[in-house]
Amino acid sequence: MIFFIYGLAFFSMGLVMLVGSSRSPILAEGSMLRPLAAFGILHGCHEWIEMFLLSNWFQVQNPTLWNWLRVGILIISFTSLLIFGILILSPQNVLSRRQKVNRNIALLLYVGLVILMGVVISHNHSERIIYIDVMARYFLAVPGAAMAGIGLYRQARRPEHQLLKGLGPALQVAGWGFILYAFTQFYVPSMGFFPADRINSTSFSQFFGFPIQVIRASLAVLITISLIWATQLVDEEHQRQFLSSQKARMETLNRLEREMRTRESMRQDLLRHIVVAQEDERARVARELHDETAQILTAFSFHLAALRNALPARANFQPQLDQLQILSRQMSAGIYQLVRDLRPAQLDDLGLVPALQYQCDEAFNRTGLKVQLSVLGERRRLDKLVETVLYRVAQEALTNVARHAGVELAELTIAFQPNQVSLSVIDHGKGFHLEDYTADRRAWGLEGMRERAESVDGNLLLRSTRGSGTEVEIIVPINNGVQPPSEFEESGANVYGKDQDYVSG
Repeated sequence: MIFFIYGLAFFSMGLVMLVGSSRSPILAEGSMLRPLAAFGILHGCHEWIEMFLLSNWFQVQNPTLWNWLRVGILIISFTSLLIFGILILSPQNVLSRRQKVNRNIALLLYVGLVILMGVVISHNHSERIIYIDVMARYFLAVPGAAMAGIGLYRQARRPEHQLLKGLGPALQVAGWGFILYAFTQFYVPSMGFFPADRINSTSFSQFFGFPIQVIRASLAVLITISLIWATQLVDEEHQRQFLSSQKARMETLNRLEREMRTRESMRQDLLRHIVVAQEDERARVARELHDETAQILTAFSFHLAALRNALPARANFQPQLDQLQILSRQMSAGIYQLVRDLRPAQLDDLGLVPALQYQCDEAFNRTGLKVQLSVLGERRRLDKLVETVLYRVAQEALTNVARHAGVELAELTIAFQPNQVSLSVIDHGKGFHLEDYTADRRAWGLEGMRERAESVDGNLLLRSTRGSGTEVEIIVPINNGVQPPSEFEESGANVYGKDQDYVSG
């Protein structure tokens, strides 16, 4: 039972250290814990083999082979413990690769020398196993356990371990356990040389009345409990750090999300401000052209007419006056057309649908493109900015159809719904690949439509396939964008009613 508990304690410690070697180095570096894990697992197996060899539970075939296997495992386990002691006491970050190789070679030579000493001082072949066992305990277990204990005690004094409550005391207990375990390795079988002739397991049993394995098993249990306690504290610290990092990460993500929402809101406000400022500037320029330049041209035309009537009919400069009159009328017509393009009066006075009808007529007059306008739902006045955005999107979309689609007919549909209004322009022309559009930085017209849609919290949808035509659709929510009917609408002078069509040309 003592050997079973002894082996179980160290085997459990080895498994715990093996798992802990793959985690973050709060307890120790993973390269340090792996030799300690090897010691625990191998030494646990050694004690269990010794338990089976000493028990009468079953007949062991070839006990000499099993004894050599036991001693071999013992040497490897104590060598692993010695490696752990060297690693935990030596500063790993200041050793070069060559120095580490030289250290490993020296360690292998030292282990070989220990085995050779056991072979040399043994009197006969039957005692060789016992002598090698004794030499391994004297020259491997004692220094290895002592250095491991001192190293763990020094680890307990590190500032970062002092900050973690309970970790320092746990490592100190494990360190003292290994130091005491080193002293127990002096109690070997009675041999004919010093100190084994006086300090041995037989004298210990005679003096205390129980075998030395009881002390070793107790220290193994103490060391294992202490290291498991330390590992549990480290795991709790890992969990706390993980939760803290997750909390910090979530706070950072929430802060970035708030900033993104703020920036998105600012961007939409900026877009809305730009659209409003652009339309206001268009309206101002249109008014100035209409109120000043057009009036000046009108006065100029009147003066030309008066001059022509005042001069003799046969004067040789009458053709020049007629030409000036024609140029004046052309300039007036051009300015009138420019005023309508800058800000059509129908949009402000009559509303969106009459402005779209005017846009359809203009598209036919300029390019010969016939546009079928369909109005779905109950027509009503919207927010001024929403009507402007819808009108400009339709204007840009029809311009693109006339320039690029290669067709003579387009469909313009506006649908009024309780919570939104949608406008779509469809043609059955050439079409294009959307991937080409997204990769083409020159498609400023489509990007301008998208930005106008975003300025009123709308969404612009673009559907196109090469050879099958193109559809541009804008959807704008109007929960807060409904305005009462204008005086013109209240008088009943509606160009369209509900669900009506109009075809330009």
